[in-house]
Formats: sequence, structure tokens, C-alpha cells
Amino acid sequence: MSKILMVVSAANSLRLADGTEHPTGYWAEEVAASHRVLTAAGAQVDVATPGGVAPTVDAVSLDERGGVPAADAAEFRAYLDGIAGQLAHPLTLADVRGDDYDAIYVPGGHAPMADLAHDADLGRLLLAANDRGTTVGALCHGVAALLSAQEPDGTFTYAGRALTSFTDEEERQGGLGDAAPYLVESRLRERGAVVQVGAPWSSTVVQDGNLITGQNPQSSAAAAEAVLKALAAR
Repeated sequence: MSKILMVVSAANSLRLADGTEHPTGYWAEEVAASHRVLTAAGAQVDVATPGGVAPTVDAVSLDERGGVPAADAAEFRAYLDGIAGQLAHPLTLADVRGDDYDAIYVPGGHAPMADLAHDADLGRLLLAANDRGTTVGALCHGVAALLSAQEPDGTFTYAGRALTSFTDEEERQGGLGDAAPYLVESRLRERGAVVQVGAPWSSTVVQDGNLITGQNPQSSAAAAEAVLKALAAR
């Protein structure tokens, strides 16, 4: 049985470009759909957050403000209720041993931009995972978490690697737009990643060796399935 570490942001607010605080959290579909696909295949999924703080679901991801139909929102809410005990008592990221896991998986929501993108403990885990060839999956704004990984000389661990993320166009169409503190796609490009994007809101997954990334919430199930396929091939 594969063991997968799902790293979820502990942030419940994001400082916008104008300095104001904006409520945020993880995106419901990205945690619920990914967790469901992974566990349905028999994987053990452990949830970890910075400080072991219980993560907050972004309220917008559970209603039509986030473009989520009521029926889908009810489905995601029911699934999250079913794993509420696990979400309420996550592992502390600093205490996690990366070599205990076959894969690391980071779902999004804007929250990872606030903490995971510069979390030293996650950076340590990702750097070690890259050196070992451990499968790393990241989804939507969760791909910003990869920015935490740096080589000893300060270069971005994933420079030169092909990946996707929530796109600048999607941020402008249905995200925070110019209010965002930074644009994930642009920041990754600036750091040297080779960002490959699909049409806005399409299910798009990019794999480059052990690195698997999904573009947006619509890519949640496909990204999780790609991680399972990579683990099965090892």
C-alpha cells in the first residue's frame, strides 16, 4: 500500500497586493476529490500542515461565488465531513520524515501562497524528495508550494522542469486578479520553471519525471490519478 503525504496550507488569510487581508483556505474540491481518488485506490493518505494547525476550507469553494454548483458543493462538503477527524488533527509538517512516504501531494486554494510557498519545512521535504526521485504532486495554487524548495546555492529546485499551475489568465478571469499578491504562473516562470498551460478551466496535467502538476480545480481527479499511475510504475 502506498503512503502519500497530503500537505495542506494552514493559512486562513492572504495579504493582498494593497496590504489588506483576504479570507482564504484550501479549495474544497482539490482536497476532497484528490483524497477520494487516492484512498479509493488503496493508498494511505496522511494530512500535514505547518504547525499541525487544522486547515480552513475556503468558503468560496463551497458555493457559487467560486463557480461551484450547489450539487457539487454538497458532494465536496459531505466528503470533507467524512474526513473531518483527520483534517482536525493533522500531522505537524516539521515532524514529518519524508522517507516514510512514497509521494507528497499539495492541493491548492489561494492559501498556499500565504504559507507553503516559503515554508522551510516543506522546502526541506521537497528538496529531499527531488534528490530521491520521490513522486511529488501539486495542484492549482498549491504549485506555489514548490517555490519553497531551493538548492544549497539558492537556485530554485524546479528550475528547468516542466509543470503547470493556476494560470495568470484564470486568476484574472475567476480569481483575485490584480489584487493577488503575485501571480503563480508568472512567479514560477521568473524562477526558471517551464510552465505549460492548457485552456482556462480545462483539466490539464503535466508530468516531468517524478513531478506531477495540475492546473486548476478541474484537474484534481486527473492529477491524483497521475500520481497513482506513477507510483504503480515504480
